[in-house]
Amino acid sequence: MPHSSEEPKIHPNVPGPRNMTDTARAPQVPRPSAPVPGPRPGPRPTPQRADRSRPVPGRPAPARSAGPSRPAAEAAGAKAAPAPGKAAPQIQLVEATDATAVEVADETVDRLLDEGRSPAEVLVFTTGEQHPWAQHELTFGEEAYWRQQAEGDDVFYAHASAAERTTGRPVVVLAVNGGTDEQAARALPAALARTGSRLIVCGDPSRLRTLL
Repeated sequence: MPHSSEEPKIHPNVPGPRNMTDTARAPQVPRPSAPVPGPRPGPRPTPQRADRSRPVPGRPAPARSAGPSRPAAEAAGAKAAPAPGKAAPQIQLVEATDATAVEVADETVDRLLDEGRSPAEVLVFTTGEQHPWAQHELTFGEEAYWRQQAEGDDVFYAHASAAERTTGRPVVVLAVNGGTDEQAARALPAALARTGSRLIVCGDPSRLRTLL
């Protein structure tokens, strides 16, 4: 067939074949797809603190200053002078008559012992007749009677008129079981002077208010 003199036309919008050299030099790398959002990580665990009480390997443990032993501390506390601002003893009134004051005082002592008080911490005074315990112990002589106070092994009972001979204790119970108003009035400050922290008065409130 006869060849046409016309040259084939190339449309500018149709890309022609690329040079093989260029294709080898710049291979087409597929773009990575967008990451799919996954679940968010939970909160980070709090790191545990090292136990400082245990010695670290290779490092000497810190020296601890030895405090005073318990007997020494107690002895120091016993010798220490009372603070200037020490609180005044607490005063409590328990209603009773002259006839029931001793019985109410005994019930009060029982409550104190149930609360944890030691018998040696309690001192009982009467303003009228002696407490039955004191009456019984005085039958063995005054020397044996007062020796029991010095030993301090149990609750001690005494008449308020002999308060100066007694040794103070943390708790004092005053049974106003008789006596004149003047005797009861003197018994109140005498009992207060012997108590360390608490004074419990068993008696008639109207009478005691008048005396106070």
